[in-house]
Amino acid sequence: MTTPDQQMYRTGSGILRTALRRNAGAMAWGTVLMGMYQAAETAFPIALGLIVEHTMRERSLASLGLSIAALAVIITTVSLSWRFGMRILQKANTTEAHRWRVRVAACGLQPVARDVDLKSGEVLTIATEDADQTADIIEVVPLLISALVAVLITAVALGMASVWLGLLVIVGTVAILSILSVISKRIGSGTREQQARVARAGAKVADLITGLRPLHGFGGNHAAFLSYRKVSTEARSQAITVAKVNGAYAGAALALNAVLATAVTLAAGWLAFNGRITIGQLVMAVGLAQFIMEPLKLFSEMPKYVMIARASAERMALVLAAPPVMTPGRERPSAGGDLEVDSVRYGSLRELKFHVPAGEFVAVAAYQPGAAADLASVLAVNVPPGAYEGVVRVSGQETRELSIEAVRERLLVNPYDGEIFAGTLRTNIDPAGAGRMIPEAVEASMLTDVVALHHEGLDYGVRDRGANLSGGQRQRLSLARALAADADILVLHDPTTAVDAVTEQLIARNVAELRRGRTTIVITSSPAFLDAADRVLVLDGGVITAEDTHRNLLTSDENYRLAVAR
Repeated sequence: MTTPDQQMYRTGSGILRTALRRNAGAMAWGTVLMGMYQAAETAFPIALGLIVEHTMRERSLASLGLSIAALAVIITTVSLSWRFGMRILQKANTTEAHRWRVRVAACGLQPVARDVDLKSGEVLTIATEDADQTADIIEVVPLLISALVAVLITAVALGMASVWLGLLVIVGTVAILSILSVISKRIGSGTREQQARVARAGAKVADLITGLRPLHGFGGNHAAFLSYRKVSTEARSQAITVAKVNGAYAGAALALNAVLATAVTLAAGWLAFNGRITIGQLVMAVGLAQFIMEPLKLFSEMPKYVMIARASAERMALVLAAPPVMTPGRERPSAGGDLEVDSVRYGSLRELKFHVPAGEFVAVAAYQPGAAADLASVLAVNVPPGAYEGVVRVSGQETRELSIEAVRERLLVNPYDGEIFAGTLRTNIDPAGAGRMIPEAVEASMLTDVVALHHEGLDYGVRDRGANLSGGQRQRLSLARALAADADILVLHDPTTAVDAVTEQLIARNVAELRRGRTTIVITSSPAFLDAADRVLVLDGGVITAEDTHRNLLTSDENYRLAVAR
């Protein structure tokens, strides 16, 4: 079923119409002010022609003073109308770009809700560059209209001096735009391809950063770098192609504008020589011929920006108009914190069944890493319920009946590679600024040594992806964030793989104590967490093959002892 948003954002033109409609007021004011700017700019050479025609001929001080005052008014109008007009348009442009960034990012943050064949790097490029270029349409239209105003005023003023001069401006402008519109179409198609290739290169970078350590471990980093070099070279080649077309467009526009200005100047000179226009009209014509270069340049560049904005809008439509993979329910989980996985078949999971009552601390010992990852994805609702067999119930209700937001409010899955973002330790632990359980989460995750190491404490600056933290510190910071959220049901996937054994032992005990009375599931092979759990579920071959306490399994199950004993 197509939602209203999908219908509205199905095409790039629909996105552009939305942006224009949403900013109609700002664009109207901007158009008026920029039209005043262009009209005042056009009035300047006209005023000079009139001064030469009348004031200098009469040689009157009063006329000269009036002329100087008129020029002062024109200059003031030029300055103020430009300043306030551009302020209005740029504010609207920036605001609109932000709206599109938020909307695209919201789709990227809900991977289960959209069937988009784009990687995170591509979505990031669309949410930044394409959103900015799409919002540029808000400035393009008023500037295009204001440039048209200048051209029309010039044509009328020259037409009053000589019909031939006015026709020359109109015919020349139409010819210039016709020629440049052909080139602008090529710019639009080239820009679409360039943005696609840049996005693919961005996605490849994201993949490399995420998997650099394991790639280096089995010697695959060289092949990965060659793969990135290939896509980046393609992006560079396409960028050069687009730059060449842009250069040809700019050169052609400048040359054609210069030809028209020269033609107007020569025609006015010839008419003045033959006595068909006055000296004052000649001065006006020469001044307008020089001035018209700017609005013509602006007028001729607008089709290019329109094509770029449309190309970017069409790329945003790929994300915004993507059909839902599933239609989430609207129910909310009832009170309680039990979790049930009933006959789930997905990936390496085969008829997986288990139930965790509210308040229990359960560890899942997965012998195959793939099965652990599949289970974490299903519980995190990164896989829509329709993509696997069986059901997952939260507080007795199937996840397919619940909204994704409601599931994630009640059930939090912390991945083994949780993202660390630029900010501080505090903002990474408590992104929403709720201020709850931060001290308890820091202590339970054994992040206290990191806080104590820096005099800023929790306000210590963290670089993007935690570049200034060790692997263990990043993992403990991610764990602290999960604990501080205080979710009814918390699922931790390998939370201490980069932590030493002693610290891991302390963390396991602290987590068990902090989460007492709250449902907690840890997918891990860590003996410390397995021992701290109330119950251990053995996940082997996609099914639960055994369940008991860690110590009982060590004595009764040889396979378990070999798998988890260190």
